[in-house]
Amino acid sequence: MRIVVSEFMDLPAIESLREAFEVEYAPALVDDRPALLAQAAGADALIVRNRTQVDRELLAAAPRLRAVGRLGVGLDNIDVAACEGAGVAVFPALGANSLAVAEYVVATTMLLLRGAFFSSAEVAAGHWPRQRLSQGRETAGKTMGLIGFGDIGRTTARLAQALGMRVLAHDPVLAHDAPVWAQSGVTPCTLESLLAEADVVSLHVPLTNATRGLVDGAHLARMKAGAVLVNTARGGVVDEEALATALRAGRLAGAALDVFAVEPVRAGSALAGVPNLILTPHIGGVTRESNERVSALVAERVGGFLQACRT
Repeated sequence: MRIVVSEFMDLPAIESLREAFEVEYAPALVDDRPALLAQAAGADALIVRNRTQVDRELLAAAPRLRAVGRLGVGLDNIDVAACEGAGVAVFPALGANSLAVAEYVVATTMLLLRGAFFSSAEVAAGHWPRQRLSQGRETAGKTMGLIGFGDIGRTTARLAQALGMRVLAHDPVLAHDAPVWAQSGVTPCTLESLLAEADVVSLHVPLTNATRGLVDGAHLARMKAGAVLVNTARGGVVDEEALATALRAGRLAGAALDVFAVEPVRAGSALAGVPNLILTPHIGGVTRESNERVSALVAERVGGFLQACRT
């Protein structure tokens, strides 16, 4: 049986798969669609991250395909319904990168609230903006608002609480009397209440028709003055132009975006030159440790599934 890996994966996990399967490890395939379709033609399994589009065209080109492994948790690049219709199993790495994302959220929260870590060039040039940068805020006593309360949101809540933060969460999928609220010490609330009360708003929702453009200009205007926004979920959830406007106007104190409506971000986008804005290239869930966990889990699940198909 043959496995094609179209994006980067931890090498020990690749080698573990090679003990039982033929593995084509070609992370450049994500940027070469014709070559990807050609390789998929002979594949029993495909392992991807978030950029490879597993759509009807790819499924039609891959008649032998039985499984897709996702090195991460979001599935918006995978047509799950089409996979189900074609009898192709989908295996995301649920839980394996939660800590990495949660640490990213908490770290950027601390940076943005303190507001003093954009000054290296000034200080190195001989300036001394001590008075201006002495107005930063501590995380303890602030309110973290989580939009979405799945595994990553819950891990983020635990870390935020350890810093002395109060945590609210909005998740329409969870009933207000679900046991997880009492177990976690997190208060469920409406989206409107969360935006009005939170000093930090962090997004933890998939990209669906219901969440696309969820954080638009109207919702940004409902956030507390001086609040900060962190998005490690999906770029399409936030109206980037409206966010840039809010940051330039000084209504929000800052934002950190790890995901974008178009990736890579195009030169000259609305986000260029925006103050108090941290931009990273969709790496919130990717650390050395999480890559090992994610890769090992997907290798185990895809490999186990293919082995079962042999019997």
